[in-house]
Amino acid sequence: MRFQQQELLQQDESKVKMIGSFELLLVFLAIISVGANLRAPLTSVGPLVGEIRSSLGISGFAAGFLTTLPLLAFALLSPFAPKLSRRFGMEPVLFFASVLITAGIFLRMTGSVRLLFAGTLLVGFGIAFGNVLIPGLIKSRFPMHLGVMTGIYAVSMNLCAAIASGLSVPVSEKLGWSGSLGYWGFISLVAILVLLPQVRRSGNRPAGKESGQKAVNLWKSGLAWNITVFMGLQSLIFYTIVAWLPEILAERGVEAGAAGWLLSLMQFALIPFTFIIPIIAGRMKSQIPLVIATGALFIGGILGILMGASSLTLLWVIMIGIGGGTAFSLAMMFFSLRTKNPQEAAELSGMAQSFGYLLAATGPALFGILHDATHSWTLPLWMLLAVSVIILVTGIVSGRDTQVR
Repeated sequence: MRFQQQELLQQDESKVKMIGSFELLLVFLAIISVGANLRAPLTSVGPLVGEIRSSLGISGFAAGFLTTLPLLAFALLSPFAPKLSRRFGMEPVLFFASVLITAGIFLRMTGSVRLLFAGTLLVGFGIAFGNVLIPGLIKSRFPMHLGVMTGIYAVSMNLCAAIASGLSVPVSEKLGWSGSLGYWGFISLVAILVLLPQVRRSGNRPAGKESGQKAVNLWKSGLAWNITVFMGLQSLIFYTIVAWLPEILAERGVEAGAAGWLLSLMQFALIPFTFIIPIIAGRMKSQIPLVIATGALFIGGILGILMGASSLTLLWVIMIGIGGGTAFSLAMMFFSLRTKNPQEAAELSGMAQSFGYLLAATGPALFGILHDATHSWTLPLWMLLAVSVIILVTGIVSGRDTQVR
């Protein structure tokens, strides 16, 4: 009799473990599928801007606003994501975010100017929620594997972003620009399907409520502000380089096609480091050595473009790409390493990405204004050098072995 009871208990334990493993598998797939949609719907637009302008007859300012609008959506909605996750749970909010992204992608396919911008705004809203909550979800579900899971998330996001940039034009040649923009809606549909079982599970409790933690006011934390500035300025460099590097290189004698490939190479160069750096950072008490390496890569690469040999342009571009991948990965890890629980991680992520993307949105415009005022790329590049120094300083503070208070 006792043997039968023990056997039944063992069977029940096995079922619980299987259910738990299946849930973790779904969360793992959700992190990958949501991550894949956090950049690709944006990077797929840039190569098609000329075709969109000629098709819809919109101005250059309006076409440029297609890139700026999502960044403004990030800044506007990021602070609200942790509050929604506290109320409804992380997975349900991520499910809602995936629905917004999917709806926005398909709205952009209609060929209407108004729906193009409305869809872009919806995509920006959905991505804002995903940006903020994925680090908290990783800390909640994979606390012993923060580095590996953060790396997998970063790779899925940046790899799909680079692929989207490369496939946009070939796909548009067969399906038109609207079909090319809608192509990525299928991945967001996968995210919806993966997250749906998580939403329906009654045991999926909101972060914060399940841990009994009160909401924290990170806006009064010096460490939180350093992480926020670090996050924002590394994004500023990335979006500024993406917007202006081909034109800088073209003025220096590089053919337009080659300049485009160099930009693509920069994005591919950062991908391996978005996987490796989180793993290394997760095993270190202090991430200051990685921050110093990041600052050196940014400064060296930008100085190289500014006054280095043109024959080494490939090296300078790769240095900036590796620096960008390292900086982004460190920012994602700081959200987890410098907080005590998943809700704090989500709060810090929301703060950093709200103010951070507001900073990032000013970068390309300010860079262009400085160029127009001086008719040279020298002063704008010196601006990026100054930004790199600030990244180094705020990163050193953020890399210390401490937590937000």
